[in-house]
Amino acid sequence: MDALLQHLVNGLVLGGTYALLGIGLTLIFGLMNVVNFAHGEFYTLGAYATFAAVALSSLPFLGALAVAVAAGVIVGALTEVTLLRSLRGRSIDTVMLVMIGLWIAMQNGELLIWGGVAKSIPHPFPTAPLTLGPLSIAPLRVFVLAAALALILGAHLIVHRTRLGRAMRATFQDADTAALMGVRIGRIHTATFALGSGLAAAAGALLGPIFLAYPAMGDLAALKAFSVVILGGLGNVAGATLGGLLLGIAEELGAGYVSSGYRDAVGFIIIILVLLLRPSGLLARAERVG
Repeated sequence: MDALLQHLVNGLVLGGTYALLGIGLTLIFGLMNVVNFAHGEFYTLGAYATFAAVALSSLPFLGALAVAVAAGVIVGALTEVTLLRSLRGRSIDTVMLVMIGLWIAMQNGELLIWGGVAKSIPHPFPTAPLTLGPLSIAPLRVFVLAAALALILGAHLIVHRTRLGRAMRATFQDADTAALMGVRIGRIHTATFALGSGLAAAAGALLGPIFLAYPAMGDLAALKAFSVVILGGLGNVAGATLGGLLLGIAEELGAGYVSSGYRDAVGFIIIILVLLLRPSGLLARAERVG
């Protein structure tokens, strides 16, 4: 039982960051109908921005996290304005090809700037684990879980409790009617892509200090993000949150009770089962993005 509790806690830490990745991807797809193959590169961008801010600019760790999220938001907004805006109304295949090109360009740019050697991101938390009864967890992982939950709550409040979120949901339901009601569709698309990219960068900034930062780290993260969205249902924020947490817990249980080598395989087996039994996802519904 003690080992099970430990795996559940570790799974929640991992699942919280998966949820951030999934929420960003599902917002972009649900509202803009864009399959963002470059989503993992914004995750990598967040990790490298944190490394640059902490190790090279000597910023405090929390300040570095803010810089990473800001970098994701800014690059995401620029991507929407310079690449996606002119493609509005084009086929989804065309947009997918452009996003694949962006993925390759960003990854090669990271390789050119940072080289192929993995970077360790410094953090201010002690390495000695906290012990709470049978549980033992590193202070950094506690912080990551708390920060991920706070960001998930923030994303939920933006979508459901703000004027921007109301405009986003209206645009998803009927863009033409929303435009007639005064919603500026172009700005909503830019804000949505920037928000989704910022969440992906936040996930990279949080997980980067736990693991390492390297140019190809976004490839697996993108696969996890798509898995989370498939689990929860396309365009569903609550579904992405649930999918991320379930995927993180499933991976930890698989690594603990089967083999660490099968960590990723266990998660993808669950996704196959969900697709067979409920192809639209766990929380899919008629009205999405919210």
